[in-house]
Amino acid sequence: MVKNKRYTPPSARGSTETRNAPRTPGQDPSQRVERAQQHGGGDRLHTNTQYSQQGGRGGGQHLRCGGHFQDPASHQPFGGPVKYQAHGYYGHGAPRQRGTPQPYHDGRRSGSHGRGVPATPSVTLPELHQAPQLQNQVPVLTPSPPETGSSSLHVEMNTRQVQLQFQQLDIPGQSSSRQGIQSAPSSTKSVRFPVRPGKGTFGSRCIVKANHFSAELPDKDLHQYDVSITPDIPSRGVNRAIIGQLVTLYRHSLLGGRLPAYDGRKSLYTAGPLPFTSRTLNIVLQDEDDKLGGVQVAQRREKHFTVVIKFAARADLHHLAMFLAGKQPDAPQEAIQVLDIVLRELPTARYSPVARSFYSPNLGRRQQLGDGLESWRGFYQSIRPTQMGLSLNIDMSSTAFIEPLPVIDFVAQLLNRNVSVRPLSDADRVKIKKALRGVKVEVTHRGNMRRKYRIFGLTSQATRELTFPIDDHGTVKTVLKYFQETYGFNIQHTTLPCLQVGNQQRPNFLPMEVCKIVEGQRYSKRLNEKQITALLKVTCQHPQQRELDILQTVNHNAYHEDPYAREFGIRIDERLASVEARVLPPPRLKYHDSGREKDVLPRIGLWNMRNKKMVNGGRVKEWICINFARNVQDGAARSFCRQLADMCEISGMDFSKEPLLPPLCTRPEHVERALKAHYQDAMSALKPLGRELDLLIAILPDNNGSLYGNLKRICETDLGLVSQCCLAKHVFKTTQQYLANVALKINVKVCPVLWLLSTTNLVFVVLFLLYLMFTFLYSLGGREKYCTC
Repeated sequence: MVKNKRYTPPSARGSTETRNAPRTPGQDPSQRVERAQQHGGGDRLHTNTQYSQQGGRGGGQHLRCGGHFQDPASHQPFGGPVKYQAHGYYGHGAPRQRGTPQPYHDGRRSGSHGRGVPATPSVTLPELHQAPQLQNQVPVLTPSPPETGSSSLHVEMNTRQVQLQFQQLDIPGQSSSRQGIQSAPSSTKSVRFPVRPGKGTFGSRCIVKANHFSAELPDKDLHQYDVSITPDIPSRGVNRAIIGQLVTLYRHSLLGGRLPAYDGRKSLYTAGPLPFTSRTLNIVLQDEDDKLGGVQVAQRREKHFTVVIKFAARADLHHLAMFLAGKQPDAPQEAIQVLDIVLRELPTARYSPVARSFYSPNLGRRQQLGDGLESWRGFYQSIRPTQMGLSLNIDMSSTAFIEPLPVIDFVAQLLNRNVSVRPLSDADRVKIKKALRGVKVEVTHRGNMRRKYRIFGLTSQATRELTFPIDDHGTVKTVLKYFQETYGFNIQHTTLPCLQVGNQQRPNFLPMEVCKIVEGQRYSKRLNEKQITALLKVTCQHPQQRELDILQTVNHNAYHEDPYAREFGIRIDERLASVEARVLPPPRLKYHDSGREKDVLPRIGLWNMRNKKMVNGGRVKEWICINFARNVQDGAARSFCRQLADMCEISGMDFSKEPLLPPLCTRPEHVERALKAHYQDAMSALKPLGRELDLLIAILPDNNGSLYGNLKRICETDLGLVSQCCLAKHVFKTTQQYLANVALKINVKVCPVLWLLSTTNLVFVVLFLLYLMFTFLYSLGGREKYCTC
């Protein structure tokens, strides 16, 4: 280890925090960190048809629906092991979320003091059923049964009746507002589900399996406590290690035998009251970065923390029980969040948490993605209220992690060559620095002592040229000589730069060959096309295999043995839920009468444009082409554009055969200059004629990086020009199906009417679209994504 001037231990670091997270009830807003990704977001639901009840189209098909909780591109967490760790406690640091924080709302701490929670019956079979119709249920828009030979829809709505029933809505069995039990206060994060108008009968009935596992509502008296840790640590992993040490030391004494669940920030939950309302405790943790073996354990550095625990409120499960019983119109998100924290406690200690998912190399085979990355299997977990009661939603997922390789091997994979053959170029240094910045490494030249550091840069000089002062008199020593004299280690790769770790003002120098990447660090940067393809191959599964993996995950998690679930009285069924479903027949599509086929009935969700013409083809008279791919010659670009124009014409568009200007060939780094120059040339020819440019066709390299995003940004925001991008590989291997697909995309951009619905299906489809539209608008109001099937 080489230090410039004096040895300075790196500042205490752990894994960084998750920024987007909804808050926990009862916390002070000034102390609360949002966790929208950790405890919010929509469910994932995928269903697999088990058997068909009425034959026909029901058997053998699978359905998938549901909103995923975030856009991958918006999630940029960076995980890793915690720095300070307690004896016997192995927590993981939570990842950092770089998305835009969602606004939080102040919660309620009152409502259920002393109130008993109604017991819910045990669910013997995990089946989803329609919620019972209440006596005072709110009326909704309900279509009357259609008469034979008529497509009209009769809708009856009594506005005054709605107002009266809203005023009279209360708990059934309580006729007097004075004597009856008052309903629980509305949650500040409550979401009111739209009332289902009734069960449909259209289509073929079948039974499908859903990746939901029924959960029993606990009958415990849940208490919430505010937690304050001094000094303040931004890492959830370190916070969990502190509370873990506290529970290990004081569970059977000061905590009265309680096993609390901790959210990693400011809230602690217990199944019953603690023996105190406020308590201050001192906790000592040993630095996990000083990883020594044998008798040297006592030499680890220690860090002292002060933990203050204060009673905050009781979690209101009465409101949740009333909602699940159909007696409350809104879902109390705070109570659901408490149960979610309890069920996440053990997986957080076992696996590497990323947002609402958990990953581990032991959950499946690792798959190399290239450039020093590998994929880890994991699972998504969320507890949600459903029509069958509480339900634990579990789905499989995969994400990219940095391979725990020696840094030399990682750099060789990154550059795809032997790094000892020739010196690094400036471009190589930039690529290495970008890939390694923020990565945590451990030293391998000090025997059992595996100190960990985080990389923040590379030295500009090679290792053999580096020197550092060893005293205040200006005496210097080379890095090579220091490692040889101090550790007896001879550095082999002397032409490579050193890693800069520790403090940026007083950096420490580490040769690459004495460093190894620490396991469990999620790769948060953008994947290239090759890595995305490899990751998709890992995640794509048949429904039967996915079902098997989910069941294996549930069995591996063993919720019936989870000490936190047992402490809080939560029981999880280990069988997939069975759901009644219907396979709706597809609507008949109508195309232009001039085509050989005037209408089509899609089969298994598929149809093509062969022998068909668009109902209202777009008009593209003036268009240009720019070629950014070096391997595509001008002749190939012209031929591709000609074939695409012919296909647009065949599909029913009014498309000019030749571009306004010859195709322009340019380099990707000149995208803005080339786009604006070629656009100005085209407009100079069109303005005297009073016409506008209709379309830009862009040929991009297969690996184009940020070119696509820059091109779209310039065209849509600066030029106001419709653009269509095509990859170079399709230019060399053009198929009629690909050209037809591109023609459809172009027509949607210039005129979004490809086909019409047959009149026999019009009423049914319009009603379905209206239902989806109102459900979507309603879901946006609650800042949640919900799947309605």
